[in-house]
Amino acid sequence: MELDEYLSPSAYRDEEMKACRVHKIGDFECDTVRVPKPVGKQILLKVEACGVCGSDIPRIFTLGTSRQRYPLTIGHEFGGEVVEVGPDADPALVGQRGAVFPLIPCGHCDQCVAGDYAMCSDYDYLGSRSDGGFAEYCLVPSAWHFVPASGPETTGEMLAMTEPCTVAQHAVRKGEVVPGMNVVVFGAGPIGIMASRWARIFGADQVIVSEVVSAKAAFAAEHGVDVVDSSKEDLVKVVMERTGGKGADVVIEGTGVGPALGQAIECCRTKGTVVLMGTPSRDTTIKLGQHSQILRKELRIQGIWNSHYAATPINEWHYTVEQMGTGAMQVTDLITHRSDLEGLPALCQGIYDRSISICKAMYVAKQ
Repeated sequence: MELDEYLSPSAYRDEEMKACRVHKIGDFECDTVRVPKPVGKQILLKVEACGVCGSDIPRIFTLGTSRQRYPLTIGHEFGGEVVEVGPDADPALVGQRGAVFPLIPCGHCDQCVAGDYAMCSDYDYLGSRSDGGFAEYCLVPSAWHFVPASGPETTGEMLAMTEPCTVAQHAVRKGEVVPGMNVVVFGAGPIGIMASRWARIFGADQVIVSEVVSAKAAFAAEHGVDVVDSSKEDLVKVVMERTGGKGADVVIEGTGVGPALGQAIECCRTKGTVVLMGTPSRDTTIKLGQHSQILRKELRIQGIWNSHYAATPINEWHYTVEQMGTGAMQVTDLITHRSDLEGLPALCQGIYDRSISICKAMYVAKQ
């Protein structure tokens, strides 16, 4: 499919909306702005819900937006209903509900030509480089970005969980999990928990989640996860006992920290796979013996980035929405905090200063 270059809003409707925008580092406000009007192939989405990603907090408080563009409406985990389309878009889209793939690839680089859009060398992105989903309405480049809901039972909150849930699915796929395998996941945040659920859907036998924060471990256990509180138990010993001394076939490291990576290597069986899913926030180091185990066990170290959106071999976003719609993938039980747009800046401040403890926080539109 030919991908058009994304256009900034060039027309506006005769109405206003609320949008939470970053004006500068540390300045995140709920503003009143004009509603954009779609032109060309653009579509206008009435946002039903938008998740707060872990990357949104440093984007607001420490790093700023990706290209230091201000003011910018952030939020990239969202879905809703199409309410208007540009003159070159299919009018049948109006009234449809779905999730939005926020990455805007250039369509010309080698990676885009190969369908590896997440690897694009010159991409745009709704919610970090262009206006995103923390608003009543969001302008979407074209129908190519729209992932239709599988039915009315797929709620707006579920659609807003599509992006992180698909990242979790991508990690499991890159680990090549098949029925009968034993899997270990590091990190009991929302993506780690969803990765453990994907591993079950893909047929894994045992799926163990490791978490060092006791409150998060307890939350995961309450939500059906086989979790090991690694602050209290010897994780490697537990994994070896449960796998007959062999270790896990696939280990998904979702924290991005050196000690977890080192333990992931120790937990993995000979000729197993370690998937690196967690984004590092500092230099990553491992012990000499752990480095040696990579060699001696001939481990496969597999990095992942984002998710796969091309139809071949499978569009992971469409599969996520499908599995949520059938009820096979549960996601909304992980939402611990909900807010309207007016309350979103305070919620994000609480997440940043750690006065609020969340699993998943979300903006949910007023009904």
